[in-house]
Parts: sequence; C-alpha cells; structure tokens
Amino acid sequence: MKFFWIIPFFLLQDTEAFLMKNAKVKLCLQASPMDGSLLLEDCNPETDFQDWSWQGDSLMNHGTQSCLSVVEAGRVQTSLCGGTGYVSWDCSNSLLSPLGSSQGYLVANKKGVALNDVRGLRAQWQDVADRSVCEEKAEQDRYFTAALASTHMYDPTAGNVTLALGIDQVELEELLWFFRREDPSTWNYSILALSFVAMILGLLLLSINVVRNRKRKIHMYREAEQTVQQAELEAKQALMPVQEYSPIEPQKQEPVPQDQRSGEVVVQWKDGTVTSLYAERSEDA
Repeated sequence: MKFFWIIPFFLLQDTEAFLMKNAKVKLCLQASPMDGSLLLEDCNPETDFQDWSWQGDSLMNHGTQSCLSVVEAGRVQTSLCGGTGYVSWDCSNSLLSPLGSSQGYLVANKKGVALNDVRGLRAQWQDVADRSVCEEKAEQDRYFTAALASTHMYDPTAGNVTLALGIDQVELEELLWFFRREDPSTWNYSILALSFVAMILGLLLLSINVVRNRKRKIHMYREAEQTVQQAELEAKQALMPVQEYSPIEPQKQEPVPQDQRSGEVVVQWKDGTVTSLYAERSEDA
C-alpha cells in the first residue's frame, strides 16, 4: 500500500520531459551516452538523450539517467545523480546557475556548454514551445506538491500531519528519490531474455510447420498417384472383351472324331452333322 501513490506519480512524471533549447543558437542540449559530455544538436523529440526533466532542483537526462553537474571549474557535463559532481540548479528568467554558488550561468558556446557570467541570449534556455525552463520547473513543483499532498491526511486528534500510507514525509521523499534513479538494467535484461525465448519458440513452431507441410504434400502425391493407377486399370478393363481368357481354366477342345483321318477336312453343320469337305473318291474315278 505504501507505493499506491508513488507509482501514478512517476507515470505522470514521464510526460513532463522537455527539450532544452538555447535561445541564441536554436539548438538543443543533448547528453552523450559515452562520456557524459554535453553537445548542442538539432532538436529531435524522438531521442531520449535530449529529454530533460526537473527532479526537485536537479535536471536529469532521460537517456543517460544522469543529472546535469559541474565536474570542474566552468566545465559542465552529466554525472550520476547524487554523486561527487552532483549540482542543484537555480532557475530564474530562463537562466540556469548552480544553486548556492557564484560560478556563473549555463551558457552555450562552440564546444557545447560551460559556466560563464554572460547573461545574454546564449545563457537563456527554453523548450521547443519557446517557454522558459523555469516554467517547466514551476509546473513540476506543482505536480510534486500535489502528489505529496494527496498522500497526507490531517488528524485533528493527534494535532499533526500524518501520511495515509503509514510513513512519514522524509521516508516518502527517500522512496521517491530511490525510484527516480533506479537502475533499469534488470528489467532490460529480463525483456531481452524473454525476447530470445520467444524467438526460439517461433523458430521451433516454424520448423514443425515446415515438416508437417512436407509430409502432407508427400501424402497427397501418393494419393494422386494411386488414383491415376486405378483410373488406368479401369480403362484397360473397359477395353478388354467380355469373355476374358483365364489361364487357370484352359479352353476345352472338342474331341476329334475317331473316324477322321489325318489330313481330312471336316465341316460341322448347323444340325450337328459332321461331314468331310471333300468326298472320298475311288481310285478308278
């Protein structure tokens, strides 16, 4: 229950990302994922390395999950939020300066950005809608205050402010900061492993489908071959005479009359009589 109000707050917080565009050069501040350096590039809302958001008095880059920091005298880059070079920023009239310091303002130059005492257009930062980044901070502060206020409940009997979640304000702020800078590597690796398993399963189903289709084609080919053979056999049977020759039962040959001599031609008439084709003549005739 203690995370009931924290989760919607961070879901809303993702919509507060904005691009930091310099009012003079009209280029956006982009963080490098390699060494944390800062560049001025053409504004591109599609890349996370140009997305910035206010986290209290800090400016966090969504692509590197690191904060805008001062690492050396006048040198600005991104570093781990809460680290050695971590710096909070004061925003006034579109000017950004390290909070509680007189090092100057965040100014755009040829190499990127640096701290300088110049207060012209090169030191003014806006979003893509030409609104001051200070207005973005004011809106973020209102969201943060509303999120904290929604978790509070006034107890008149106790005479103080308590949290409806059962935790005090300090612990809630620590939880908010923890989830704000949580490392997403575990989630990314889990999604990568799940994608790999899904790919293996897809390949397995594909191979099974290929094998089954091949067997089905072979079966259909054999059925078609048997059908053709059966049709040929039926055609041959239709062309054969009605009385087929049976080798098992040889045809009965009519007996030759015993009085028939060799070389004599006989004729069997319709009435059944058998006579010699050539009448025997006497030697005198």
